[in-house]
Amino acid sequence: MQTPIREASRRGRWRRVMVAGLGLAALRAGQACTELELVWSAGHDTSGEALVERASELGCDALHPGEALPGEQLTLARACGRAGIDFIGPREGLVAAMCDDRAARQLMREAGLPLGGPGRQALLVHLPVLADSRGQALALVEHEWLGDDFAIAPSERLTPEQRAYLGQLAVQGARAVGLIGLATLSFSLVSNRLGFVAMRPGLTGYEGLAEVLSGLDLAVEQIRLVAGERLRRPRVGHMGHGPGRPGQARWRLLQPGNGQLGGGPGVRLDRPAAEGGDTRARLMTWGRDGVEARRRECRVLAEWREAGGIEAVVTSGRE
Repeated sequence: MQTPIREASRRGRWRRVMVAGLGLAALRAGQACTELELVWSAGHDTSGEALVERASELGCDALHPGEALPGEQLTLARACGRAGIDFIGPREGLVAAMCDDRAARQLMREAGLPLGGPGRQALLVHLPVLADSRGQALALVEHEWLGDDFAIAPSERLTPEQRAYLGQLAVQGARAVGLIGLATLSFSLVSNRLGFVAMRPGLTGYEGLAEVLSGLDLAVEQIRLVAGERLRRPRVGHMGHGPGRPGQARWRLLQPGNGQLGGGPGVRLDRPAAEGGDTRARLMTWGRDGVEARRRECRVLAEWREAGGIEAVVTSGRE
């Protein structure tokens, strides 16, 4: 299990947080810091030692890796350890395991999870999991990538029974490895058999799908949990079952453009300030079912094009 963050560094007493990354990669982490009334600084890169040195110069007590890749997060975690700065992510040893698929698979094998692997006929789904220092864990809503710039949640190819089993596996694995905070576990489905494939620490950029369907701000929850606070439950049932069950959410990466959206129900646009040339945006639309979610997506993409944004191809949920 991860050693709890020392009392002097719990969320309410961090003086300043350094956020790694630029543009979209740092957007949600910075927003979460603001939401939690934490002073934060933009790191503009993920270059390990230099970033941590800058954080020390600014008097930062903690560093958030933004959406850095696992290898970048491991470098940052090690540099934070040497500098005496709290790393807002899993413990260093677990991040190291997430950088090595064989090591991660061995951990999950020891935890009793079935193993899988990507293949030509395999469905690959990705499931964010939150866990606290008391051993409590929560699997949210899985998403499926249907292209480089398109994803949906939940997957249309899982049955309710498979979805419930997937959640059980993810919680079992997260508890076994002592996860504290946020990670995304990936599973394959081949011939009705689910198996663990890989896991990634922290934010990945797809959290908005689970957020709009569950009502939990995963970026905020990550910081809270690493700071030692208790796990909070979403407004809907586990894995989206029960009263308030969500329908479908759709995620699109919009390339640079000058488009504008009129908003409306079931629409969210994550768009950073145009710093460093990153003018991409993430569009999420959701509804009570796939038909409603897609109808809203078609509407807002039409608005985006008419206002001068880059044209996007609207596709079905089974590309």
